[in-house]
Amino acid sequence: MPTNFTVVPVEDDSGNNGASAAAAAAAAEESRPASLGNIFQEARDADHIQELHPGDDSQRETTPFLHSDDDGQFSYDGKNMALFEEEMDSTPMVSSLLNKLANYTNLTQGVREHEEAEDGNRRAPVAIPQMGTFIGVYLPCLQNILGVILFLRLTWIVGTAGILGSFAIVSMCCICTLLTAISMSAIATNGVVPAGGSYYMISRSLGPEFGGAVGLCFYLGTTFAGSLYILGTIEILLIYIVPTATVFKDDSEDAKHNNMRVYGTCCLLLMALVVFVGVKYVNKLALVFLSCVILSIMATYAGAIKTLIEPPEFSVCLLGNRSLRNEMFEKCAKMEIIKNRTIHTKLWDIFCDSQYPNATCDEYFSLNNLTEIQAIPGLLSGVIKENLWSNYGPARVVIEKQNQPSVPAPTLSTDRDQNYVFSDIATFFTLLVGIYFPSVTGIMAGSNRSGDLRDAQRSIPVGTILAILTTSFVYISFVVLFGACIEGVVLRDKFGESIKRTPVIGVLAWPSPWVIVIGSFFSCCGAGLQSLTGAPRLLQAIARDGIIPFLQASDSRRFLLFLFNFRFIR
Repeated sequence: MPTNFTVVPVEDDSGNNGASAAAAAAAAEESRPASLGNIFQEARDADHIQELHPGDDSQRETTPFLHSDDDGQFSYDGKNMALFEEEMDSTPMVSSLLNKLANYTNLTQGVREHEEAEDGNRRAPVAIPQMGTFIGVYLPCLQNILGVILFLRLTWIVGTAGILGSFAIVSMCCICTLLTAISMSAIATNGVVPAGGSYYMISRSLGPEFGGAVGLCFYLGTTFAGSLYILGTIEILLIYIVPTATVFKDDSEDAKHNNMRVYGTCCLLLMALVVFVGVKYVNKLALVFLSCVILSIMATYAGAIKTLIEPPEFSVCLLGNRSLRNEMFEKCAKMEIIKNRTIHTKLWDIFCDSQYPNATCDEYFSLNNLTEIQAIPGLLSGVIKENLWSNYGPARVVIEKQNQPSVPAPTLSTDRDQNYVFSDIATFFTLLVGIYFPSVTGIMAGSNRSGDLRDAQRSIPVGTILAILTTSFVYISFVVLFGACIEGVVLRDKFGESIKRTPVIGVLAWPSPWVIVIGSFFSCCGAGLQSLTGAPRLLQAIARDGIIPFLQASDSRRFLLFLFNFRFIR
């Protein structure tokens, strides 16, 4: 067993431990040339150490009880009190995992440094726990990739592009991000990974020109991603949670867009206020937001498995082969018999001008029958054959079931066409690629924490690539499950108007659609807050490097003053 030890100088500002100070002084004197004065000084220091700690048991504690740092005794804080010698290099798995989850953060390093100044006083630097691959890279990437597109738009993409087209879209986007992650991994493994995220990593490795260009694109992407998440939050709020809380009561598209603008502006101001107060509150909720995402995904998988036993009790009412909005009626029938009396239903009142049998009704309503079908037939229903191919079309076209018999009518009635479910925009392949692609742009979340990683050169490539593979599996499996479980007319219903304003993925989820509604709402809120905290710090880092002159403080003031004077002169 080796007996040689290396003395490391340790500085102690408290002045209570004389032995440490003497050892530090002795280590410092060893580096100087030997002289007679140095020899006498070393002897006096050795006598002083011997007086403080006599005998061979100088490192033994004087009491068997644990003391805090205030008592001046040996502290066991942060030590691994293992029972056996082979356990000294590792901590217990469960307690270590719980400790890492408690310290989980989805904020970049620059955000945390910005929060060191609190109430005008700069706080003492706090030792941040070094994160590993799982907590520092894998979970943040997972949280940023799985989000609003998965919960609100993926079912519509599957219904419009078909299973094969959706598989091609997801594969193209995932391969693109995988190639980007491989390039980023090459930079991370072949050079020094500085603290500050992907911008610092690229600018310090490839030069300020490349770093500035990538940093500006990254800033713009993060900024627009914040607007995406805020709009997703408002859509969930106004359509699924509180549909009556609208400022403009009209059912037109313009009124819907104006409501989104008003509530989106209020939500943006509220989130900006939270970020201004302190991002530590956002950091505390990071684990809650991640839990909402994982819980929603598990509920969707559970609901898909449950369809093998018992499909959900959700139905869609079709008039001929056209899908109807079922917000205004309960029974999918023209007439019903109650106590031996034939009574007209609410649908009759909607499509006819009176309750009498000789009333004037809509032509398509008179020629076709009403049919009620299951919204979620299940995995064993064979609906996957109908959802394989695409259903592209122009805007304002009624969503129809292709193999359902119907008698065509010459034209739609202009005053009653709002009772059908329409496609709101024209659809084609490249449009769906553009809608889906923002969902896979969260791969930089792990590299943004390069300063907090224990081994950044190993954690960034491994964690990012594993997160991309995991999310790619989730998206592709959801494409197959949606196409194999859900009826095509329901998939193409973007806002769930044919199933009582319920998100389509929520109809599939188990045990309740509210799991998806609440989970996706908090997920969008968390992602929006993270975008608002990350984008300004990234722009601040670019401005500090002086790559773009007008971003500097003095040039910015001159530029704003010039604009003000020019406007005043005009």
